[in-house]
Amino acid sequence: MQQRVEIGNLQIAKSLYDLVDNEIAPGTGIAPEAFWTALDGIVMDLAPKNRALLDKRDALQRKIDDWHRQNRGNLDIGAQKAFLTEMGYIVPEGTPFKATVQNVDDELAHIAGPQLVVPVDNARYALNAANARWGSLFDALYGTDVIDESDGAERGDKYNPKRGQKVFDRANAFLDSTVALADGSYGDVKEFMLRDSGAGKRLVAVLNDSPETALANTTQFVGYRELDGKLQSILLQNHGLHIDIRIDRDHPIGQAHNAGIKDIELEAAVTTIQDFEDSVAAVDAEDKAKVYGNWCALMKGTLTAKFEKGGKNINRSLNPDRHYADPAGNPLTLHGRSLLLVRHVGLHMYTDAVVTKDGKEIPEAFLDAMVATLAALHDLKGTGKLKNSRTGSVNIVKPKLHGPEEVAATVELFSRVEDALGLARNTLKIGIMDEERRTTVNLKECIRAAMDRVIFINTGFLDRTGDEIHTMMEAGPVIPKAEMKSQPWILAYEDWNVDIGIECGLCGKAQIGKGMWPAPDAMKAMVETKIGHVEAGANTAWVPSPAAATLHAMHYHQIDVSARQAQLASRGRANLDDILTLAVMTDGPPSDSDIQRELDNNIQGLLGYVVRWIDQGVGCSKVPDINDIALMEDRATLRISSQHIANWLCHGITNKEQVIETFRKMAVVVDTQNAGDPAYRAMAPDCDNNIAFQAALDLVFKGRDVSNGYTEPVLHTRRRQVKQTLGAR
Repeated sequence: MQQRVEIGNLQIAKSLYDLVDNEIAPGTGIAPEAFWTALDGIVMDLAPKNRALLDKRDALQRKIDDWHRQNRGNLDIGAQKAFLTEMGYIVPEGTPFKATVQNVDDELAHIAGPQLVVPVDNARYALNAANARWGSLFDALYGTDVIDESDGAERGDKYNPKRGQKVFDRANAFLDSTVALADGSYGDVKEFMLRDSGAGKRLVAVLNDSPETALANTTQFVGYRELDGKLQSILLQNHGLHIDIRIDRDHPIGQAHNAGIKDIELEAAVTTIQDFEDSVAAVDAEDKAKVYGNWCALMKGTLTAKFEKGGKNINRSLNPDRHYADPAGNPLTLHGRSLLLVRHVGLHMYTDAVVTKDGKEIPEAFLDAMVATLAALHDLKGTGKLKNSRTGSVNIVKPKLHGPEEVAATVELFSRVEDALGLARNTLKIGIMDEERRTTVNLKECIRAAMDRVIFINTGFLDRTGDEIHTMMEAGPVIPKAEMKSQPWILAYEDWNVDIGIECGLCGKAQIGKGMWPAPDAMKAMVETKIGHVEAGANTAWVPSPAAATLHAMHYHQIDVSARQAQLASRGRANLDDILTLAVMTDGPPSDSDIQRELDNNIQGLLGYVVRWIDQGVGCSKVPDINDIALMEDRATLRISSQHIANWLCHGITNKEQVIETFRKMAVVVDTQNAGDPAYRAMAPDCDNNIAFQAALDLVFKGRDVSNGYTEPVLHTRRRQVKQTLGAR
C-alpha cells in the first residue's frame, strides 16, 4: 500500500508530498500546507464540473452514433451540419473580435521558428531540447541525409573532407540567399574583418580576388565577439532570427574553410514544449514526481544529466545566455535557451497520486496546473539561476479540449490557480491544441473563451484523425490511413486553423502552429517539404530533434512569416462543409490483399510502440515501421491506428480472427526489430500471457467503446500491471 499524507479532504502520495515539501515549495513563498489546502478547494469546487464536461462528451457521441446508424450512407453535408448545430455540437458563432492577450514572450508573439516537443521525464532529452535554441548548421548538414553521399562524400567515423566541402557549399548557398553580400558569394570570401565607422563597427568581407565587399543589407549585421583583437563571431539577423558565424583558423574545421569559419550556428528551436502528456508514460505518483521534479529543476535552472557518449562521460546542463557587442560597441545579450512551454494532460485524465478521503482519483489536470505553476514561481520570482519567461508568464499547452466550454473551464481553473498562488490575473497563458473535431468546428469561439490568455493554436494530424474516425465511427468504413492526408476535411482543417487564427488577431500575439515531421532520419525530405508549413502561414511547426530544428530554421529565413500571414488574411476562410466531409469508402471495400496490407502496417506500428510503453515506460520513441523506416511515435499515432482497425471491425471490412492472426504475425516482426535491445521482452513466444501484447489487443477491441478513442485507460492499466509484476520479483 502506498503511504499517503492527509490534508483536508485530500490524501497525497508521500513521494509527491515530499517532492513539493523539499524541492518545489521552498523559495516560492508558498507553504506546502497552504498549497495542498488550495488544491483541496479547487478539487471540491471544480471536479464536478470536470466530470459533467466529460459526460457531455459521451452524450454527444451517443447522439452522433445514433444519427449515423439511422442515416448510414447519407453523406449530405447540409443534413449533417443541421443535426450537429441542433444538438449543440456546433455552437453559434459570435461577433468578430481580436485576442487581447498581453505580456506575451517575443518567442511566441514575434519570432517565427521551429518548436520541439520533448518528454520532460527524460532529463537528457529535456536539456537537449532546451539547449536547441542554437544549433550547428555544419553538424546538421554533415550528419544527416541532406548532404548526399555520392562522389566520395560518405559519412563515417572520421571526418571526410569531401563531405565537409559539400557542407561548406550548402551553407554558403544558405548565407547567399538570406544575408547576401553586396558583391560575390560567401564561397569567395577569404577573410572577414571589422572596420571602424562613425557609428561603430561595420562588417567587411575580403574576397579571393582581393576586393572588399559588405552586406547587401548592412542592417543585418547586429553584433560580434572579439578576443585579443581577433574576430571570433559575426552575428547577423534575418526575419527576426540570428545567424552566428564562428571564426577560428586554429580549429580543424576552420583550417579547412577558406574564410576560417569553424561553424555557422543558427537560432533554431525558439520554443520547446516540455511535455507531461503524450510523450511520457506517467501512470502513478512515482512517475509524476519524476515529471514534476525535472520541470522544477528546469525552472530553477539546475537540471543536469550525466551520461556516456562516444566513450566519454558527459555532464549536461542548461546553456547560459550568449553575449556579444553590438556594432556601436554596447553589450548585447541573446537568449541561450528555448522559451520553455509546458504541456499538461487533458481533462479526461484522473490520477491516484492524490485522492479524496473516500478514495476517488482527482482530475490530473488540476494537479498539473497547481504543481507546474508552483515550480514556475522560481522563474517568475527570479530565484533560479537562469530566466525562462521574460514577461512573467507561465505558458501552458492544453491538449484534447473539446469545444469552447472546455476552454472556458480551463480558464476558470487557471484563475483559481493564480488566486491560490498569489499571481496576477492572466499570468497563466494557454496554448489551445486544435486536435479534436469539436474544437476545430468551433475554433473561433474556443479562442474567444481564452482571448486574454491565448498564446498558441496548432494543428495535429494524428490525434485529429483519431478523433475524426472515432466521431464518425458509425457512419461507415473509413478509407485507408495513407489516403487521409489528401482528403477534403484534412486540407480544409489545416487552412481553417490559420484562417481563424489570423481573423482573431493572433498575428503578432501568438503562435499559429503546424504538426510534427514524423521521420527523424529523413531530413532531406523534411528540408524539401516542410517549408510548406511556413508557406501555409504557420509561425512555428514541430520537429523531432535539435538537428531537425536547425534545418527547419532555414525555412523561416526563406519566408517572412508575418508578410505571408498578411497575404493570407485576404483569402477568406476555408470551407466548413469541407471539414465536415466524411472520409468513408464510397467505391466498395478494398481487395483482400489491400485489407491485409493495411492491417499489417497498422498493427506492426501499434505493437512496436505499445511494447516499449508498457514494458519500459517509454512514452515517445523512434519506432521502425513495417519497412524498417524509423518513425517518431507517441500516443497520437497509437490512437489513429487503433481507431482505424476498430472502425474496420465495426463495419465488417475485417474480423476478429484476421486481426488477432495479424497481431501474432506482427509480434514476430517487432520482436526481430528489437532483438538488439537488452531491455526488450519478446512477445511472440507467449502472446497470450504477454501484458504488452494484450494491451495492444485491448486498444483495438475496446477502441469503439472507450471515450473519444483515447488510449490512456488501456495503457495506464497495463503499465501499472507490469510495474506491479516487476516490483513483486
